Amino acid sequence: MPGNLVRDWMTPNPITVGPKTTVPEAHKLMKERKFRRLPVVDEHNRLIGIVTLSDLREAGPSSATTLSIFELNYLLAQLTVDKIMARQVVTVSPEATIRDAAHLMLKHEVGALPVMEEGKLVGIITESDIFRVIVQRPEAIA
Repeated sequence: MPGNLVRDWMTPNPITVGPKTTVPEAHKLMKERKFRRLPVVDEHNRLIGIVTLSDLREAGPSSATTLSIFELNYLLAQLTVDKIMARQVVTVSPEATIRDAAHLMLKHEVGALPVMEEGKLVGIITESDIFRVIVQRPEAIA
């Protein structure tokens, strides 16, 4: 039975994207896999940012644009996640408690924390994971 540590509830080995992944590619991946956040890693697999579904939506065109749909699609296909990702990423250790992770999320107003161990991305814990703990093991957050 899972305990009260981030390690017990995180999604291990999360799917990541590189900084030159295009916004449409990232959006498609998130839609297909049904998640709202993607860690961005460099060629050495080091965490360099995180991009959210909201970031991708905000990068889309305004309804007030005068560009044609073809021009919009061309421009959007050129936009890469490194241009819109958050670079200051709040992270957590797998040995942190669920309570500590929830506190970090609230304090920094984020919905997910990449889980780092010895400088490597080993997982991700989201607000949905925290809710799952509350429902399945409320004593784990006491």
